[in-house]
Amino acid sequence: MKLHFSATSPYVRKVVVVAAETGLSDRIEWLTPATAAAIGAVNPLAKVPALITDHGDALYDSPVICEYLDSLHDGEKMVPAGGDARWNALRLQALGDGILDAGLLIVMEGRRENEAERSAGFVDFQKRKIVAALDALEARHSSLGDGPDIGTITVGCALGYVDFRLGDLVWRSPRPALAAWFEGQSKRPAMAASVPKDPG
Repeated sequence: MKLHFSATSPYVRKVVVVAAETGLSDRIEWLTPATAAAIGAVNPLAKVPALITDHGDALYDSPVICEYLDSLHDGEKMVPAGGDARWNALRLQALGDGILDAGLLIVMEGRRENEAERSAGFVDFQKRKIVAALDALEARHSSLGDGPDIGTITVGCALGYVDFRLGDLVWRSPRPALAAWFEGQSKRPAMAASVPKDPG
């Protein structure tokens, strides 16, 4: 398998963590830096992550790639097969991905070359989404659990991205249970080895 990726993408980090937790990392050829032309040839949306399977099929979007990787191993599944565990994991994944989507929009808005075109109102709107999601996670912290699944991995990557790119958003002190959970999750080898850093 081949994965087009960017080391700073939180969506890629989800795939990296799932690959590590499922013992599949060594089966993946990591293709970086991913140029726009290379990604566009694989994924018409020109976004990472994009995976080329051993059969030559292209898969894109982190939930799809993570579920595909989950189908290739015999261990504990990252996407539970059914029941409350499945819906809890998928709900957490949706919250985590929502935080990532809003966070990425904030970052992109801040990178507009023409500062006059940047919208403080748009940024505030996205921040409100993140705050609401973080409050929901604090309220439901007992549903997070200690073991890895697609939900906890996504939430962990989302909180890591908030730390990485949205350092002005103070989220820990108002949410002590979520902060304590994240501290524990951050010590998992797959999470600790994939903390994003700016190149250079």
